[in-house]
Amino acid sequence: MVGRLQTWVRGQIEGLGAYALLCVETAVSLVSRRWEAAVLLQQIQFIGVKSQSVVLITGAFTGMVLCAQTFFQFHKVKMDTATLAVVSVSMGSELGPVLTGLMVAGRVGAAMAAELGSMRVTEQIDALRTLATHPVDYLLAPRLLATVLALPLLTAEAVTFGIGAGYGVGVGLLGIDPAYAWYNMLRYTDVEDMIIGLLKSVVFGAVVATVGCYKGMTCGEGAEGVGRATTEAVVTASITILISNFFLTLFLNRLIYGN
Repeated sequence: MVGRLQTWVRGQIEGLGAYALLCVETAVSLVSRRWEAAVLLQQIQFIGVKSQSVVLITGAFTGMVLCAQTFFQFHKVKMDTATLAVVSVSMGSELGPVLTGLMVAGRVGAAMAAELGSMRVTEQIDALRTLATHPVDYLLAPRLLATVLALPLLTAEAVTFGIGAGYGVGVGLLGIDPAYAWYNMLRYTDVEDMIIGLLKSVVFGAVVATVGCYKGMTCGEGAEGVGRATTEAVVTASITILISNFFLTLFLNRLIYGN
């Protein structure tokens, strides 16, 4: 058992090191502008435009249920008009970026791992090297940049639809006074709350892209290896987003608010 544990720990450390080296190599490719603009636009269309439906539905219904649950508790202490303020702050700084990152990880991260894994199994990545095309420049850098650019925009849409849907439920179904609800939302929601959410989404986008590409580039042989890499990409990216969200919350609030 000790030998197996040592082998597992060594494998995890080696994998983490390989992932870090891949991230550094991708960052160098981005800075040196060796990526192709046409591939970048294709990835933005796939990651950003085609992910809008699932992100907007997630944001809208999250805002609705958050508004309803907050109202049920605030109504006990006669704080009904503060409901929308809680929805806006929660959606802007926490739920918006986290849920958007998880949805994109499930859709885009899995697709990246499956696509690159299939290319590795069929030796298409080796064919790129024989054509003097670096796989990181052609495959990884555009995907990373596209995800980092698209995820903040998707997060902003999710937050907007979440607040709008919460307002509709609070005013239309729960009977909250619309003027006071809107006034309290603007009063207690700071611009910094939205900035924190957008900064988090940039980090989450980098996590989704790098983890998905790494799992695809290092997958095992055959269909089983591609399937395992796809599953690992979604699970690893989702867990990393949830863990990093805690530390980002502490760091960004201390940085911006000085708390």
